[in-house]
Amino acid sequence: MVDTSPIPVTVLSGFLGAGKTTLLRYLLQAEHGLKLAVIENEFSDAGIDTELLGNAPVQVVTLANGCVCCSIHTDLTKALFLLLEQLDAGEIAFDRLVIECTGLADPAPVAQTFFIEEELRDRYVLDGIVTLVDAVHAGEHFKQTIAQAQVGFADRLLVSKTDLVTPEDFDLLSQRLARINNRAPIRVVEHGEIDLAELLDIRGFNLNTEVASALSPPPMLIGQSADRIRSMVLRTEKPLDLDRLSDFMNRLLEGHGRQLLRYKGVLSIAGEERRLVFQGVLKLYGFDWDRPWEHGQARVSVLVFIGDDLPEASIREAFGLV
Repeated sequence: MVDTSPIPVTVLSGFLGAGKTTLLRYLLQAEHGLKLAVIENEFSDAGIDTELLGNAPVQVVTLANGCVCCSIHTDLTKALFLLLEQLDAGEIAFDRLVIECTGLADPAPVAQTFFIEEELRDRYVLDGIVTLVDAVHAGEHFKQTIAQAQVGFADRLLVSKTDLVTPEDFDLLSQRLARINNRAPIRVVEHGEIDLAELLDIRGFNLNTEVASALSPPPMLIGQSADRIRSMVLRTEKPLDLDRLSDFMNRLLEGHGRQLLRYKGVLSIAGEERRLVFQGVLKLYGFDWDRPWEHGQARVSVLVFIGDDLPEASIREAFGLV
């Protein structure tokens, strides 16, 4: 009998030279006992195995440790369906999927694929977006907004080449990353090797996960930040009016939906004992009622937005009316 439970998907992002391919080689060659499939985009900075790259739109090869390497020369959706066809036919076996984005790629379209395509939504579940950051060249990379956006979309940040910078420079970089994305934990990756628990089962797109990282403000950078992508946290102890909250979010998405990279909230609604949780990517979002607030627990509403050049002052003013 074919197992049709959703397959967790990890999206791997990061700028050119940050170490995505080195990490993918580790995933494909390590004896970790997992049944991983890795989709490598043809435009990566260095192929995992150039012998796998041919003229076929999709090349699928099972490696010695049981992992599946898929090199694509076509759109991602076709590759995802092909993997399912081969899985269902018993030609390959995997229970987790890792997708590499190209160095200059926006991870948003990849993430949206798993929300828009109904059949893919039934068979795959987006577990998290992981972004690699080159500690040596981050300053230069962040001059391009797309590199900042890759950090903004992330559920977890992996910093490579930390052995080539001073502890002070790494500390400043960590502060900058927290300013861009305060909800993503920062981890160090050494020569592509990292505990797989840092990459898998992140549950970054689960509605009922906490936003604990937003409960304390991010460290402030010295001087004025030039980054367009920044975290913004809205917090209130006042019970929120559900209709006003809906109007606030509708206006925000209508005016700035393309600027809202990731957002998440746990909210206290007036007259309701349950927490309202929601999250979104750009204009795609979901919400649901969660568990009741605990007895004696402070009912604090927290909204975390990671956005591109958002008008923070006007958003805070509008939220104050909710």
